[in-house]
Amino acid sequence: MSSLAAPAPALAPRRAGLADLPVLLVAVVWGGSYLAAKGITTAHTVVAVLVLRFALVLPVLVLAGRRRLRALNAAQLRGAGLLGLVLGGIFLLETYGVVHTSATNAGLIISLTMIFTPLAESAVRRTAPSGAFLAAAAVSVTGVVLLTQGAGFTAPGAGDLLILGAALARTLHVLLMARIEAVRDADSLSLTTVQLGGAVLVFALLAALPGTGDSPWAVAADFGPAAWGGLAFLSLLCTLFAFFVQMWAVRRTSPSRVSLLLGTEPLWAAAAGIALGGEHLGAAGLTGAALVLAGTAWGRRAAG
Repeated sequence: MSSLAAPAPALAPRRAGLADLPVLLVAVVWGGSYLAAKGITTAHTVVAVLVLRFALVLPVLVLAGRRRLRALNAAQLRGAGLLGLVLGGIFLLETYGVVHTSATNAGLIISLTMIFTPLAESAVRRTAPSGAFLAAAAVSVTGVVLLTQGAGFTAPGAGDLLILGAALARTLHVLLMARIEAVRDADSLSLTTVQLGGAVLVFALLAALPGTGDSPWAVAADFGPAAWGGLAFLSLLCTLFAFFVQMWAVRRTSPSRVSLLLGTEPLWAAAAGIALGGEHLGAAGLTGAALVLAGTAWGRRAAG
């Protein structure tokens, strides 16, 4: 959700290791976000929960970066606003998807973004991806097919397809960030704040429409302590903490190192779903999970 800064100077191993720990923690909380979202969201409360989740952190971001926000020009605001619309679509697809599938499936399928993005870049640049990358993509796709099969081979569920759509939307978001010239040099805090503001606007407008589920106020009134805890986890750790750690880390280590650590997210999603959510993967599911992880790791190296 934020643009990466220029590579930082090389750090001593000890300092680099210390910088890795908070980034790894971001991957852990992101992995747990699917289970947390599943625990507090139903098909009728998706939009309301998204309004609450991001409305809680947006004022903090505005206050933290108010001076730099004023420095954005009109073109940068338009570009960030467009990215915010796409970001809103990503969160809608992810949240509706996780309601209808397992947290394990969601975390693993969304990792296909690491395969889709280089494929999309190759298509845009009209260059052929390497054979190794295509092989890695095939391994990942095979893994998803196996992962989404519970009791025998059937069509993937609606939730799995929605998460797949979210992975494609994430790819679009990355490509737009790279191709919209106005946002390339924009301050990352300001860029993310405007994007989240655009996403919140999308959620608020949807919440005002009839037939989109319960209102944010009704959902907030029905939340108990556990639900508020889940929302705080999503808002404060998975959004606010994660963003600021990324900002801090890319200035003390390298974007590649940060990306590699964040790439462990699906591992933590699977761990949370199985250990805390009581989810179960049969032999086909376990094989599929292993193939997804292996394929995305291989694809990252081949694309690099």
